[in-house]
Amino acid sequence: MSQMTAPRPPKIQLSGVRKGFGPKLVLDGIDLTVARGESVVVIGGSGTGKSVMLKSILGLLIPESGSIKVDGEEVVGLSGRELGRVRAKFGMLFQGGALFDSLKVWENVAFGLIQGRKMPRDQARDIAVDKLAQVGLAQAVGELWPAELSGGMQKRVALARAIATSPEIIFFDEPTTGLDPIMADVINSLIVKCVKEVGATALSITHDMASARKIADRIAMLYKGRLIWVGPAADIDRSGNPYVDQFIHGREEGPISMELRA
Repeated sequence: MSQMTAPRPPKIQLSGVRKGFGPKLVLDGIDLTVARGESVVVIGGSGTGKSVMLKSILGLLIPESGSIKVDGEEVVGLSGRELGRVRAKFGMLFQGGALFDSLKVWENVAFGLIQGRKMPRDQARDIAVDKLAQVGLAQAVGELWPAELSGGMQKRVALARAIATSPEIIFFDEPTTGLDPIMADVINSLIVKCVKEVGATALSITHDMASARKIADRIAMLYKGRLIWVGPAADIDRSGNPYVDQFIHGREEGPISMELRA
């Protein structure tokens, strides 16, 4: 088969990924594929391993076994310049926003351009202003300090920073944490819009079902280190899985709470 017609590899592919800390196994054989341009959301309760999975893809944690590929390239074991080259494809929206207090808003948005790409400040500032506009913030906001912003505005700035380098892959870590339901919906809509505009592949982790339903093409549920259900977002209400059913409806009674009480 000629290279022209060869199928392109998935954007992200996890195969048999296992990761533990001491005797505690956090990821117990994770298999997950994220196609180009797809938005996949991993749901699950606190402590189920969602963040460990994300950190493993980012190269912040090294799994004991298994494979993690980005664009068909194995990233487990990469370090230094090689890992940096792969990470240059990534954008990230951190759980708390994680803005730098000592930098103005525009400098926060332009951080990856100035520090990572060594772009001249004037040029980076123009891009930052453009990205702020994409998330509905005026140019004047760029001159403020993060402490002067509301929680919802901080989250918008964090989203602008995540898309500033026009990344191929964007990771969203609990993107609606700490926001009221209306602001959370605004952020979810912006995520959908920005991911489409950048043409990025998205992988998100959340326990907010409203967020998962809005931003996901596919949803995967992580429970006790395993993905117990993966399917189209539209199918999650008829998953036929009692764990998924209990989680998405937030019910106390069910297989998950039985184990909590035990």
